[in-house]
Amino acid sequence: MSSHSIVEAKSKLSELIDRASRGEAIVITRRGQPVAELKPIAKTKSPTPMTQADLDWLAEHRSRLKRNVVDAGTLVSDMRDEEQR
Repeated sequence: MSSHSIVEAKSKLSELIDRASRGEAIVITRRGQPVAELKPIAKTKSPTPMTQADLDWLAEHRSRLKRNVVDAGTLVSDMRDEEQR
């Protein structure tokens, strides 16, 4: 782990970000006290592909109301209430 003052971190920000993205722990200090840490953002998993079961669920729960008959809030409430039955 390395520690750097705010002034030093400002002048070396790109370098510190590169080092942190490779996994090094970088701590930023103010008057000798740690105040922030640079670390890489965890990678997210790619979304799961849609299955036929997902498509069937969507088709079953698709709104059968005519457009503009109810506002979006009412539609969502009705769908939620229908699912709870």
